[in-house]
Amino acid sequence: MVIKKNVSGDSCEVSLDGRMDTNAAVEFGKEMEEVLTPEIKSLVIDMMNCSYMASSGLRIIVNSQKTMDSNQGTMVLKNVNGDVMEVFDMTGLSDLLTFE
Repeated sequence: MVIKKNVSGDSCEVSLDGRMDTNAAVEFGKEMEEVLTPEIKSLVIDMMNCSYMASSGLRIIVNSQKTMDSNQGTMVLKNVNGDVMEVFDMTGLSDLLTFE
């Protein structure tokens, strides 16, 4: 898993490339902790090249949404492929998160 971050002012875009397995989720969690400061008001997670999502990755995404909500910010998941979207649908998270 390759995780790229681009912070510009109060916005941040995080791009995920590869499989979000349990090991990758540990690194993803660390990266998100660094990014999710009260100054960030807009978070976009680009999942165009994310081919797999483990439950540990879902947990980080849900926690990121909670953080953004408490910081009065927005979070969007974009370019989610069909296989990964199916995981969001099966867990009921597709009703709680914002997708583009």
